[in-house]
Amino acid sequence: MQNTLQNYIPESALPKVLELLDHDHLTVKVKNERKTRHGDYKRLPNGAHQITVNSNLNRFRFLITLIHEIAHFEAYKEFGRFIKPHGVEWKHTFQQLMLPFLNPNVFPNELLPLLAKHFKNPKASSDTDAPLALALKQFDEPNDKTFVFEVPLGKTFKLYNGRMFLKGEKRRKRFECVEVKSGKVYLFNPNAEVELLN
Repeated sequence: MQNTLQNYIPESALPKVLELLDHDHLTVKVKNERKTRHGDYKRLPNGAHQITVNSNLNRFRFLITLIHEIAHFEAYKEFGRFIKPHGVEWKHTFQQLMLPFLNPNVFPNELLPLLAKHFKNPKASSDTDAPLALALKQFDEPNDKTFVFEVPLGKTFKLYNGRMFLKGEKRRKRFECVEVKSGKVYLFNPNAEVELLN
């Protein structure tokens, strides 16, 4: 586990992460990119617990995702299985687990104020926090992805499944976008990753 994780998270975070993962029935698997999630946690039928995290995440996003999923495991262990997945028990657990990592030895200085703000009330996904998502994106490997909020009004973008949309106006928190093929209107999270078409 140590050899695998050291390739994916900041080196200074490794000892503390290994300490958090020191449970007999908890395994971590690094998976190929999944478009719908960065990671997940589940209790397996045999009673063991498994965390998966996408391999394509940068070191900082990988660490946040891993701690997010460990928080699910810890909240489940402490409060039982009837709590809400991202309810108060999970939020409190996630905050407590992240606290030791929120320092300049682990994260770059420019991320720390954004992380401190985010962890006052952590969301189900760091992607819904626009300033943090954009700041984390600068540490990604270069790719052709952009966020919906970065797409100019009236321009066309494509989803990973090939569907094409025309970017429209913002309606409260989401953008109205028209699917080119059907003419139907869909609401998009500003931080949805898409491919901008010329």
